[in-house]
Amino acid sequence: MSRLRALGFVLGAITCFLSLFMLPPWLLLIFEGDSDRGAFALSFILALCSGLTMLGLGYGARMHLRARHLFLLTVLSWLVLSFFGALPFMFSRLHLSLTDAIFETVSGITTTGSTVLSNLPTLSHGMLLWRGLLQWMGGIGIIVMAMAILPFLRVGGMKLFQTESSDRSDNHLPNARALAASIGKVYGSITLLCLLTFWIGGMRFFDALVHALATVSTGGFGNYDDSFAHFTQPFLAWAGSFFMLLSALPLALYGRIFKRTNKPIWQDDQVKGLLRFLLFVIVILAIWLKLQPAYAYMSWEEAFRYTTFNVISVVTTTGFAYTDYTQWGAFAVLTFFFLTFMGGCSGSTSGGIKMFRFQLCTRALMGQLHQLLHPRAIREQRYNGRTVSDEVLRAIIAFAFFYCLTVALIGLALTTMGLDVLTSLSGAATAVSNVGPGIGDIIGPAGNFASLPDGAKWLLAFGMLMGRLEILTVLVLLIPNAWRW
Repeated sequence: MSRLRALGFVLGAITCFLSLFMLPPWLLLIFEGDSDRGAFALSFILALCSGLTMLGLGYGARMHLRARHLFLLTVLSWLVLSFFGALPFMFSRLHLSLTDAIFETVSGITTTGSTVLSNLPTLSHGMLLWRGLLQWMGGIGIIVMAMAILPFLRVGGMKLFQTESSDRSDNHLPNARALAASIGKVYGSITLLCLLTFWIGGMRFFDALVHALATVSTGGFGNYDDSFAHFTQPFLAWAGSFFMLLSALPLALYGRIFKRTNKPIWQDDQVKGLLRFLLFVIVILAIWLKLQPAYAYMSWEEAFRYTTFNVISVVTTTGFAYTDYTQWGAFAVLTFFFLTFMGGCSGSTSGGIKMFRFQLCTRALMGQLHQLLHPRAIREQRYNGRTVSDEVLRAIIAFAFFYCLTVALIGLALTTMGLDVLTSLSGAATAVSNVGPGIGDIIGPAGNFASLPDGAKWLLAFGMLMGRLEILTVLVLLIPNAWRW
């Protein structure tokens, strides 16, 4: 019972934290005299009172939680945030159903970017800002807050960070609180720089703010139905590509920029691998696009701009749409489908399988082929100058297996709800990878998820949470021993 109270205490703190983020949209709506201000006022009161109640019930509880409790705490945190974050959608003039509100909220906090809303310019500024804030919190804010608070409660903040993120990078900071502070500063600085760049580049200040929140969190929620394509200035497309890429790199490594004794961030194996991969794919697709008769009129700058933005958007799992790339031909469509699984670097805000797993799997494969040629040879696997243990490789294999299995099962389940094969498979892939748009006329870059049946939306929301928590964090709770407290 004491540990349950401890979990409730932490969940209460997180709920109170969420309620504070409802204040900026509420104040903005009060200033504008919009009717949605009542929805945020009610949501703020309910979230704050619920959080304070959980804090009161858990006050004084022993905070010595084990690893199994941290896994449960992680999952419960995202479920609680999804519920209370959905309240403004239900209470506002949108009057979204519970299903649609939960779907939109889960898509926001998992930085997926899939939406059930249309006619976005008709939404209140407070609601548009709330969508951006949900993604910004989900990107890294919740993790930083948890890492800063839990060590004070004698809970392993670093362990919680590792259950929510695959970050295994060489960390030069001594403890979780220092790491949280460093990541928070980097995250906030990149957001501010992105905001100023978008504003100077031609966006209205409010558009620049919301799109900066969505870009740095690699979320993809925008203020317009045509997403980033609404902005015709080429500079904004290049700037968006740059900041999406910047946010897909390991945030903890940015401290190296200010430490002369460490190697530059671009010498990290993950960073080098991601940059080389992006350059290769962008060049191939730009040449392919330029050779298509329907796009022969494009200049090389336009071809590279469209391919650069869309490739980076999908690989970093941001999900901004700059054009409907499903019209580029079968080769491009299949390429973007495979890119859906990619993801950025570990320790970043992006989802997907992550670059370091692809790199280690490739090296393990080459090592196995080498072993076949030289059975008696002993070859050590190394990554970023460190030896890779068999335990790490086993964990990667297990993750890859369950990742593919999750996508397959969700895709099969979606087909039983009347969805076509393309929508089912791409929907499952984009949900688990936290990308946003799928492929096809329904959920492609030019569509949204509003027309899907409620059962499909709940299933996809579950897939988003599974992907955000990297599958195994949820699956470990299915083991009976996890419930023996």
